[in-house]
Amino acid sequence: MAETLPVQLKAALVQWVMQWLPTGAEPWVSALVSAGAILALFGLLFGVVTVLERKGLARMQNRYGPNRVGLPLSSLRLAGFGQFLADGIKALTKEDVVPRGADRVVHALAPVVMVVPAVLALSVLPMGRHLVAVDFEAGLLFFFAVGSATELAVFMAGWSSRNKYSLLGAMRGIAQMLSYEVPLVLAVVPVVMAAGSLSLVRIVEAQGAGAGGWMGWYVATPWGLAGFLLFLAAALAEANRSPFDLPEGESEIVAGYFIEYSGFKFALFFLGEYLGLFAALGLAVTLFLGGWQAPLAGLGWVPSWIWFFGKLFLLVAVAIWIRGSWPRLRVDQLLGLAWKFMVPLALVNLGVAVLWRFAPEGLLRWLVCGGVWVLAYVALARGLAGARGLGPRVYHWAE
Repeated sequence: MAETLPVQLKAALVQWVMQWLPTGAEPWVSALVSAGAILALFGLLFGVVTVLERKGLARMQNRYGPNRVGLPLSSLRLAGFGQFLADGIKALTKEDVVPRGADRVVHALAPVVMVVPAVLALSVLPMGRHLVAVDFEAGLLFFFAVGSATELAVFMAGWSSRNKYSLLGAMRGIAQMLSYEVPLVLAVVPVVMAAGSLSLVRIVEAQGAGAGGWMGWYVATPWGLAGFLLFLAAALAEANRSPFDLPEGESEIVAGYFIEYSGFKFALFFLGEYLGLFAALGLAVTLFLGGWQAPLAGLGWVPSWIWFFGKLFLLVAVAIWIRGSWPRLRVDQLLGLAWKFMVPLALVNLGVAVLWRFAPEGLLRWLVCGGVWVLAYVALARGLAGARGLGPRVYHWAE
């Protein structure tokens, strides 16, 4: 019953709305219901994650996070979860300030262009068995195609604000996103080669074809683990997450490309970034972690959508942990990491995936494929460190 509950709820809602509409409107109603469900679900997830992130970062930094707004459940450590509602009300009621020389139309459209591609990307992710809004045969291509519109939103915001800091932040953001899209796409090519399909639904089914549970996931192979790590790093950079949050470098460009935004427009940028993060991490779950598949065959009785969102929350926790642990990179370090390190490793990973496909099964295949990747990693790391004249780190502790 719990497995098919979301599908039944959608069917019932569509059937109820169709009582007042002609028969030909059913596809449009179904699409609107799916879009509304995605916005409601991930909008709520956005609010909850913002509070969890602030609480988690506060705990890492030995300080208080949100702990007052909401129900008085301090004994259960749940107080403060009304903070995102208070923030939303504040954003709705704040004055919308637009610079005098700004292009008002483009300035107003930029936050919308930031949110819409993220919702479209979420629509092709299979969040459970038979639980996908749109099942394209080329769903992976669609995901990357609509995701590329984010660069347009960043440029629109920076250019239309008529502010040198916002334009500088936009240029840095676009350079970063274009750079990290290359390793992001290269990291998923081995998955397409292994599954033989661009459909995200077929990719998930290919990882559950055997009875080995998590051993059938692509992350349980040398090329899959390497691709997953490359994809995760590139996804954090695409979402402007720490340590890749240079488009919002407060010390150099104040607040980056949305410095001239306030009120609900700023909240839309905030929402768009988080929805983009959820979409990227959801794609990582789909491609490498088995999607909605259970880690063990005996756990198939648990509803599939619970497994998907459990894995998604785990990756979100990793993103929060990284934000609280790593300092921001410089611009040259950021771009050098993408072009000089991650792109070559992603190309090596393509060769490792081919080698894995044609090598005979057994321990030797693991040793050869894993060894090739480790050797490439060490050679690139040492070569880049030597080229820059970097030596081993020396830590000096205060007395």
